[in-house]
Amino acid sequence: MNRYKVCVYAICKNEEQFVDRWMDSMSEADLIVVTDTGSDDKTAEKLLSRGAVVYVDPVKPWRFDAARNLSLDHVPEDVDICVCTDLDELFEKGWRDRLEQAWTPDAKSGRYIYNWSLKADGSPDVQMYYSKIHSRQGFKWVHPVHEWLSYYGAETLKTVEIEGVVLNHYPDGTKSRKSYLPLLELAVDEDPAGSRVNYYLGREYMYNYEWQKCIDTLKRYLSLPTSVWKEERSAAMRWIAKSCFQLNDLKQAYSWYYKAIAETPDMRDPYIECAKMAYLISDWPTAFFMSEEALKIKEKSKTFVNMGYCWDYNPNDLAAISCYRLGMFERAKEHAEAALLFSPEDERLKNNLRLIEGKLV
Repeated sequence: MNRYKVCVYAICKNEEQFVDRWMDSMSEADLIVVTDTGSDDKTAEKLLSRGAVVYVDPVKPWRFDAARNLSLDHVPEDVDICVCTDLDELFEKGWRDRLEQAWTPDAKSGRYIYNWSLKADGSPDVQMYYSKIHSRQGFKWVHPVHEWLSYYGAETLKTVEIEGVVLNHYPDGTKSRKSYLPLLELAVDEDPAGSRVNYYLGREYMYNYEWQKCIDTLKRYLSLPTSVWKEERSAAMRWIAKSCFQLNDLKQAYSWYYKAIAETPDMRDPYIECAKMAYLISDWPTAFFMSEEALKIKEKSKTFVNMGYCWDYNPNDLAAISCYRLGMFERAKEHAEAALLFSPEDERLKNNLRLIEGKLV
């Protein structure tokens, strides 16, 4: 018998094609409440036919925190655990039981694995930990985009680890993120000293190929007294390094990658991204060193995004190529074989191994 009343809540707009699979995934909840923010397709009708409680609340001007808060307001007061997802996200089966096993009467939120993207074989690509499962009272969503849950309750915020709960994201490739940049600029206008919004704005400039704006914004982010999260600081340094590389400033690019490594020496990402840059300019000693240093790190971060290319064949592939270029053929063979274990049907990796073996005859 279930000990807690669990409600999944979500916002949506024109997502009729996702309704059935999402409702199937969320069906372990006691209640599913959806706020439709203005669909002109059959999303609301289809959700209703599948048993969801649906409210229609257009949000103008659009901002994600306003929509999320409307959605949360529609969750009944007697709910014990709120589970926020989007219609393009699916839980792996059995999530409800695992949630109940981990939850405690004094818990306020729960952390679980979120795969933002998956590889073709279904394995994780970009992976992080999420905390969008929370108690009914004491939370509100803040910021126009890249919104997050802010806790204002009087009791201590206790977060439980929900082992075995995995939420997978299947992004809709037809959706544009063109609204993100103006919403992030608005967010910084509203909270100029906010580290989170400054970080995301700088990253968005990078996504939009506005390299100098990315550099300037993230340098400002790093100077803020609230910018104390080492993993996020390291990521900002990585994006500055990438932007410097795009502007052909190799000296600064290397410098910022070294700073990122110093900030988080136990994360693979800055090593591998530096190795990838070194590969592009045929700096084989650096590519070799950085890829082998990355491979010494055996565990993913539980507090920040883990990029898939740091945990698949790429580290060994970079090491194999740089070893080959440096004439270390035996070591190159070891890395090439290891890379192939991740992707045994990859013709390029197979050809690389054959080329290396030819040097050992």
